[in-house]
Amino acid sequence: MTLTSVKEAIRHPDKFFIGGDWVDPSSDAVIEVKDSYSEEVFLTVAAAQRADMDRAVAAARRAFDTSGWPLLAPAERAVWLRKIAAAWEKRADAAADSWTAESGVLRSMSAYNHVMLSGIFNKYADLADSFAWQTKHVSEDGLPALLVKEAVGVVAAIIPWNAPAMLMAHKVGPALIAGCTVVLKLSPEAPSCGYLLAEICQEIGLPAGVFNVVTADREVSEQLVRHPDIDKVSFTGSTVAGRKIASICGDRIARCTLELGGKSPGIVLDDYDVATAAAKITAFAPLMSGQVCSSLTRIIVTEKRHDDLVEALSSAFGSIKVDNPFDMTTQMGPLASEIQRERVEGYIAKGKADGAKLALGGGRPKHLNHGYFIEPTVFGGVDNSWTIAREEIFGPVLSVIPARDEEHAIEIANDTIYGLNASIFTNDSDKAYALGRKIRSGTVGQNGFKSDFGIAFGGFKQSGLGREGTVEGIHSYVESKTMIFDQEPSQTK
Repeated sequence: MTLTSVKEAIRHPDKFFIGGDWVDPSSDAVIEVKDSYSEEVFLTVAAAQRADMDRAVAAARRAFDTSGWPLLAPAERAVWLRKIAAAWEKRADAAADSWTAESGVLRSMSAYNHVMLSGIFNKYADLADSFAWQTKHVSEDGLPALLVKEAVGVVAAIIPWNAPAMLMAHKVGPALIAGCTVVLKLSPEAPSCGYLLAEICQEIGLPAGVFNVVTADREVSEQLVRHPDIDKVSFTGSTVAGRKIASICGDRIARCTLELGGKSPGIVLDDYDVATAAAKITAFAPLMSGQVCSSLTRIIVTEKRHDDLVEALSSAFGSIKVDNPFDMTTQMGPLASEIQRERVEGYIAKGKADGAKLALGGGRPKHLNHGYFIEPTVFGGVDNSWTIAREEIFGPVLSVIPARDEEHAIEIANDTIYGLNASIFTNDSDKAYALGRKIRSGTVGQNGFKSDFGIAFGGFKQSGLGREGTVEGIHSYVESKTMIFDQEPSQTK
């Protein structure tokens, strides 16, 4: 396996895309990006410093204030999004290879990356015609009025390393169609997708400064959040980082959207077959090696069926083939980095120390002597107060929690600082609805991991603020302006 497609597609890894051009960094600092399977460096990119971040923000500010971009009709901006969608197709192999190398996601999954990304940009372009950009009203004193949705301004879009391309599209797409300009801050662990998008924006001639790209560590990223010329921050990442971003934005009343962590429950009711539940949970548990914020990791079942479910999960999860993510027969690849593997190993050790029963896995696969791998892991007899049931592990680790009854199961499900995703395993859709309304979660599915950015994605409580995805997502990138006239303007007749 080689990653020549990435190196050929990313022509300027030593530069930043600012103001419509590739510019030299202010220092010689670099970031080495490692392949999660070979543990070898496959890409080296420039590391932004404070001066680089200031330059990127200034370019975005200038484009928003003087280029006329926010004053274009949404349909005119949609043309640019469709050009981006079409151009992404040419970079399909590079995008797929980079996602697999950087994050450990299966190449069989990343193969659809270009289709997914093109579809996301096209969906936001479609909203140029259907979104309520302005609606007619009559004021209290009988005058013609409008409620207009206008761009919030300059956006700092900060994306993580686990699904960078998809999350990038769900930030950049709505921001651009709304008329915002963007500074995209890439993760040091997974910067490739942003470079590919920058290559596209230069290729299609997107107006200078509308889209800018930098890669930076945490300290310089904080400068971006604090920058007075950033009107809105859109962040996906840990709840710890989200708390700090919310605090900074609150201090200067900047807008923010936060898509944060999760500790999502899957409640298996007594009417649902244990083996079927285990199979459905296992079908998604290895997705992106468990590095999914909305993954179902707290499995709640009544006490009398606890042991049967632990056994079924161990059997199903234990049959997963863990190996090279570029092998199309592999079912789960490595974690993204050595730091992430050490983090997951630390949680596994904590689970054992607290008294959880390790039913499956817990170590590194014995047949692999390199790569950031962790075995599929199942704990039984977990108390919901223990660390492995409270904190987001971000790896292929399931905790099975016994409940006295259905009511207690809902109580356990809600006993968390998070509220991102949940599922109720039952043959009764009416019961799934009734219990789902009791769960404090941004998404609730029936009989498996279910999620849809096409409707809305986001969480309750400390899983975040706001929603991402199509119509709901655009609301985060616009401000509402009330306009009242003596006579109705001719433009609205």
